[in-house]
Amino acid sequence: MKKDIHPKDYRAVVFKDMSNETAFLTKSTVQTKDTIVWEDGKEYPLVKLEISNTSHPFFTGKMKLVDTAGRVDKFRNKYAKHPAKKAE
Repeated sequence: MKKDIHPKDYRAVVFKDMSNETAFLTKSTVQTKDTIVWEDGKEYPLVKLEISNTSHPFFTGKMKLVDTAGRVDKFRNKYAKHPAKKAE
């Protein structure tokens, strides 16, 4: 293996699924400004996720529309303005 190509700043980080409020603690090099107090009473950096294995339809078996940024409404509004082309 090549030396000095891997990051050295691994630390404990909490990842939190904002759709169902589940969180897990793991090591990562991701940079974030948010922090959270974990179950052990210590403060850790926080990464907010829109979807994780606890809310993804493939893993849960439940179809759920996750639209945190209004993408579906934006799409509908954009294409509602254009009339459908008629096939001749």
